Amino acid sequence: MARSITVIPARAENSTLENGVEQIRRKRVAAYCRVSTDQEEQLNSFEAQRQYFQNLISSNPEYELVGIYADEGISGTNTKKREQFNAMIQACKDGKIDFILSKSISRFARNTLDCLNYIRLLKDLGVGIFFEKENINTLDSNGELLITLMSSLAQEESLSISKASTWGVRRRFEQGKVTINEKKFLGYDKDEQGNLIINNSQAAIIKRIYQAYLDGKGTNHITRELEQDKVKNWEGKVKWYESTIRSMLQNEKYKGDALLQKTYTIDFLSKKREINNGEVPQYYVEESHPAIIDPEMWEAVQLEMERRKAYCETYHIKNLDTRLVFNGKIICSECGNVYSRKTWMQHTGEKRRVWMCSSRYKTKGIKGCDTGHLDETVLKKAFVEIFNALLGNKQYFLDKWETDIVSVDALKKYRLLSLKEVLRDMQKVEEFDEMLCIKILDHIKVVEKERKLIVVLLDETNLECEI
Repeated sequence: MARSITVIPARAENSTLENGVEQIRRKRVAAYCRVSTDQEEQLNSFEAQRQYFQNLISSNPEYELVGIYADEGISGTNTKKREQFNAMIQACKDGKIDFILSKSISRFARNTLDCLNYIRLLKDLGVGIFFEKENINTLDSNGELLITLMSSLAQEESLSISKASTWGVRRRFEQGKVTINEKKFLGYDKDEQGNLIINNSQAAIIKRIYQAYLDGKGTNHITRELEQDKVKNWEGKVKWYESTIRSMLQNEKYKGDALLQKTYTIDFLSKKREINNGEVPQYYVEESHPAIIDPEMWEAVQLEMERRKAYCETYHIKNLDTRLVFNGKIICSECGNVYSRKTWMQHTGEKRRVWMCSSRYKTKGIKGCDTGHLDETVLKKAFVEIFNALLGNKQYFLDKWETDIVSVDALKKYRLLSLKEVLRDMQKVEEFDEMLCIKILDHIKVVEKERKLIVVLLDETNLECEI
């Protein structure tokens, strides 16, 4: 008996069978465009790409336009910040796209590894990509070899562009040309020629921060005061951070100078940047733009930051929070550690603020230091007595500091001038004044055996008070 063989023809990939009749479904097609800069000629190319693909897909009866995915002013060396690219990949995973059109492999990705990984991912999903310039369809059997070669060339081209760009930037640095994004830099705007000019309203904030620091306030204290006073930052928001204040206090640009190439890119693919610790040249430009802060005042702030750092290391202070004026100021005469404030609850329900050596009960149940505690009211009273004693010898100190100012560094000069200003206008005080205390005291030493407070002033004069 002869066998009967019937050939059943294959259905097209984009077809479905309904009631025994093959129905051709239009291929759902998307296009991907990208330009790497915001320059006008690139943006014109960007719009031309979008329009071209929209017309191409819409005019093909076998295509159904899903969308034009386009990233503007984004590098192609990685995909992390390419929002439209990532949205397109997600749409493919969701089964919404069958085919993608792209102008060239370099527009799709300049990173060889990224390019191949995404092509294979989409191929596994049944989604093909057609690169017009190279005339490659990723669903073809010989497509991957060609793509590997072409994407490697695209990556090398990107490396060449990166090197040329870096060379150009460093040549500008050598010429002392300063480039700053003024939108994220408080205190400055740019004129029509691109030169930095002072923004007076923002400059007032910078001056306030610098003066507050020299007056004895810490970065945490300054941060909270700015937020309480509803002062807006560079983004127009009433939110400040200690790290931001610290960075502003150390930024040489506020005194009119500029240190160029503080950071550098270590990898052109990941765009990862690191702090320049001598790996590449740096350039220091003096008087590159108008100064907001007087150079001597800026130098005084740097010295004060170094002094506080050394002070904290000496007395094992983790956080010098100046919102408590005596915090970090009272030094134990027995063990050399600082006093910390404790709150005791009285049987009457009232709170009692006391200061004691931080080593006294460092280990639970074990007394580490035998010095006693001090009531905060006693400390405040002692300060009032000492300050009034200082006023009683006002002229002696004013004359002495006038002589000292000539031969001291910027920090001590600013502090002595502040003390002179306070003493010149002050009369005898009756009550404790927190801000006055911050301005006057360098630090207090407590001699437990003699029950004395010794206030050490900036010129190393000691004033004693019985407690």
